[in-house]
Amino acid sequence: MLNSTWVEQLFAKLASDQPQQFFEYVSDTVKWEVTGTHPLAGVYYSKQAFIEGTIAKLNAVLSTPLKLKYLSSICGENTAAVELVANSTTKAGAPFNNRYCWVCEFEGNKIVAVRAYLDSALVANTIDQ
Repeated sequence: MLNSTWVEQLFAKLASDQPQQFFEYVSDTVKWEVTGTHPLAGVYYSKQAFIEGTIAKLNAVLSTPLKLKYLSSICGENTAAVELVANSTTKAGAPFNNRYCWVCEFEGNKIVAVRAYLDSALVANTIDQ
């Protein structure tokens, strides 16, 4: 069973100035499904593809790099559902306050699969600005 304290410490790295510390725990061949009907939705079959296809595109329109704050998690044997929030601003000055739920599957201490749920309309409006 995953340790909830460890999961919290891991996901807290996404709010730091060095989110790559979080991504050290993501498999290079992760399967990352971003649900929804927005420009970033899809299935990414590597850590690099996910970063380039989502985070890099958001960072291009945000005034500061995306930081995700850990809110809560529910842990099972090798799965954790993690709630995160982004409180950012776009370069145009619009708020980007999005909530996420990532359902993560682990092998050991590596994330090997993620299903990410988020506000599709907010992402679409932000990317389309």
